[in-house]
Amino acid sequence: MSAQVLLADDDVELGAMLKEYLAREGFGVTVVHDGEAAAREALSGTHQIVVLDVMMPKLDGVEALRRIRQSSLPFNRVPVIMLTARGDDVDRILGLELGADDYVPKPCTPRELVARLRAILRRLQPAPSTGPLEVGGLVLWPERRKAEVGARELELTSIEFNILEVLMRNAGRLVSKSEISEQALGRPLARFDRSIDVHMSSIRQKLGGAARLIRTVRGLGYHLVKE
Repeated sequence: MSAQVLLADDDVELGAMLKEYLAREGFGVTVVHDGEAAAREALSGTHQIVVLDVMMPKLDGVEALRRIRQSSLPFNRVPVIMLTARGDDVDRILGLELGADDYVPKPCTPRELVARLRAILRRLQPAPSTGPLEVGGLVLWPERRKAEVGARELELTSIEFNILEVLMRNAGRLVSKSEISEQALGRPLARFDRSIDVHMSSIRQKLGGAARLIRTVRGLGYHLVKE
């Protein structure tokens, strides 16, 4: 699976090492070393996925992500993986709340980063045309990666779209967080991982009144109610 990756990290040696590894795995890689360049390149429309380190000069990764998601350009939906310090829940949760698709704790292995990249890119591949999914005013077209509620298009990140698709395909039954993580994020749910909850909170805000359709079963998971 090849794609153009934007890698933003102020560690020049790490950037060079990751670029070489990703290139061997078939990815095209552009490396930048500050947040301003990262935001500019991410919105250029030439990259399929972005990897942002949190700690960078000129503009940190969180602010770079904020600029990307606040832009009115269609490229603001580009998937973003954040590189965060291991155990730094504040930056991790803030990044997810601002629209990051996933995070990788540093130090990380190149193999783990490639696995996360491929998991997200795999979910972005066009789905077989089977018609839209419709539940209680929600309409989702998997092959077009488009979702609407009450004829209003939803501005979802790639992972938010994936999660909503999983819930809609399983409407009327409980879906565990483990299932959601495996099917939407493409990885097992780690202990104390709150990313599903943060993504779900963002989805509910974007759904507005239709958020009533998503019920939380404490300690177990979520289900989308059929109306």
